[in-house]
Amino acid sequence: MAIEFINESGNASLNEEMLIDVASYALRAMDVNPDVECSISAVEEDVIADLHVRWMDLEGPTDVMSFPMDELTPGAMGSRPDAPDFGPAMLGDIVLCPDFAQKQADAAGHSLSHELALLTVHGCLHLLGYDHGTPAEEKEMFGLQNELLANWYDDLKQRGVKFQPKPTGPKAFPDAAERAALDKIVPGGGVPAIAEPRKAQPED
Repeated sequence: MAIEFINESGNASLNEEMLIDVASYALRAMDVNPDVECSISAVEEDVIADLHVRWMDLEGPTDVMSFPMDELTPGAMGSRPDAPDFGPAMLGDIVLCPDFAQKQADAAGHSLSHELALLTVHGCLHLLGYDHGTPAEEKEMFGLQNELLANWYDDLKQRGVKFQPKPTGPKAFPDAAERAALDKIVPGGGVPAIAEPRKAQPED
């Protein structure tokens, strides 16, 4: 599984190994073809704000956006595990904004590293075709997100790998309602719905 991490956020303390590890774990746990590729980019607030308005018509920065490849709809290569497997594929891109995510982490009472891990898992699920546009979709996606994230921490312990400690706070593994409440504290976040490019991938 090839995952590229690009840090253009200005935050040199981001743990590239951790973000790639949690993304790899989530995709493996979802039975995605091991030959898939995706990228994770960390950007500044003005960059994600530009993407936010260009691709979702929403003003201001946010915490995470996902850009699935156009052809990766359910039933295509590397998409949801309940779809036919046609082999390896480029899943798409996850864009994180650490500065914005820090506000979310502070409001939720856990570390930036945990917040970025949560957002990365959320982004992976969007790349696989999951969304939260309806209550039923919300329940499925957030439940799956929390299960994957909690299991990843357990997997780290079994492997003897240490990143940030597994948080125990009540907002560490939030459902959709809890994230919506957080969005009222930090407007613009709340792990938005899938961001699908209208015609093409964002320019470099």
